[in-house]
Amino acid sequence: QVQLVESGGGLVQAGGSLRLSCAASGSFFRINSMDWYRQAPGNQRDLIASIRSGGSTDYADSVKGRFTISRDDAKNMVYLQMNSLKAEDTAVYYCNMRVVLMTPMKEFMYWGQGTQVTVSS
Repeated sequence: QVQLVESGGGLVQAGGSLRLSCAASGSFFRINSMDWYRQAPGNQRDLIASIRSGGSTDYADSVKGRFTISRDDAKNMVYLQMNSLKAEDTAVYYCNMRVVLMTPMKEFMYWGQGTQVTVSS
């Protein structure tokens, strides 16, 4: 079984920075894509940043230029560096990974438990 554990959320003032981390543990063959989503109260869960196994990245327009996603495959981790935070960035942030298991050798999607980010204005 694969587990994702997130850390790094908290309370920060507008204009500040936070770095989120997400670690995958368990037995698997490889991790394909790694993503960050966020969900504000009353809203749907939105994809905000993606990084593929080759290192290419995509960002939602709302975070482009302020957030940076990165990965460390040796540690099975994904990071989200968030700069110039705004009140509208307040949400629960979730990591998501598409993981290829050994048996069966098939890709499955896994979610972290979520970490709260609150930006005060």
